[in-house]
Amino acid sequence: MTTRFDALTIGNAIVDVIAPVDDRFLIDEGMRKSIMHLVDAERSAELFEKMPSVKQMIPGGSAANTAAGVAALGGRAAFVGKVADDELGEVFARDFSDKGINFETPYLTDGTATARSMIFLTNDGERTMNTYLGASQQLSEADIFEETIGSAAITYMEGYLWDPPLAKKAFVKAAHYAHKSERAAAITLSDPFCVNRYREEFLDLIRSKTMDYVFANVEELKSLYETDDFQAAVLQIAEDAEVAAITMGPRGAMAIAHGEIVSVPAFPVESVVDVTGAGDLFASGFLLAMARGQEMSEALRLGCLAASEIISHVGARPIADLKEMARGEGIAV
Repeated sequence: MTTRFDALTIGNAIVDVIAPVDDRFLIDEGMRKSIMHLVDAERSAELFEKMPSVKQMIPGGSAANTAAGVAALGGRAAFVGKVADDELGEVFARDFSDKGINFETPYLTDGTATARSMIFLTNDGERTMNTYLGASQQLSEADIFEETIGSAAITYMEGYLWDPPLAKKAFVKAAHYAHKSERAAAITLSDPFCVNRYREEFLDLIRSKTMDYVFANVEELKSLYETDDFQAAVLQIAEDAEVAAITMGPRGAMAIAHGEIVSVPAFPVESVVDVTGAGDLFASGFLLAMARGQEMSEALRLGCLAASEIISHVGARPIADLKEMARGEGIAV
């Protein structure tokens, strides 16, 4: 089957809705400042109505950010995630259309709203978040299309979406379709709390080769093997995974495949402003380079470069020209 996409990502489709408020608003609404609150549909609708009319709507979600990064690097990206047939669903779909990212998941029409994270910004720069996962949690096997998965060099799935039972089946089906077309399937462990909930299931996905690539940071990897010894965890993942890509913050990143361990340093940044999305964009660079047959060292460098751009500003989407940055560092894209 012809490769249409360098990377196809699967995950939560969320729209960040950001608005300025004063501290009085937080107090009146009973919110703890700087905390992320999970809210239900009723509370979500109530808060959305109470938000100031001046607000930003920015599509997000971990795997969605990775797809956006692949596209920003000049790659061919696709995304699978569930939004509702509502205003925010249109915002999400329109953003991906503008970026040239394939997004053909059918809209949810049963009344469950598009996932949103309502972010209230106070004058001191603090963010107080209220997240409703809504339609994103309704992804199912019916949203996984064999032809689409089979035409992607690598299919990448976010561990955050392992919570809903329907999504688990969708993940396994996507991996099956990828392997049927002799393509790779990948998973990111997402965060240590996610690993703690699903350690044995994640290990089974890796050891059974349902997932060929594993993405993790240092804490997620140590959590996976229940050890404080990072080197011991590296040796374990080397035995279990076909390919593992590990981000190490200011120490750079490493990749492990077939007994070979390759490490690269981080790219220097003037100042670290916001680390949100760093792992997502690292995955963008690594996936694109691997999909195009680059060496692991080059894949690591491209991943670290993309991550360095993200941490230099607020937000999880690149604002600089990633392709130009890569060319400046002599990295092929």
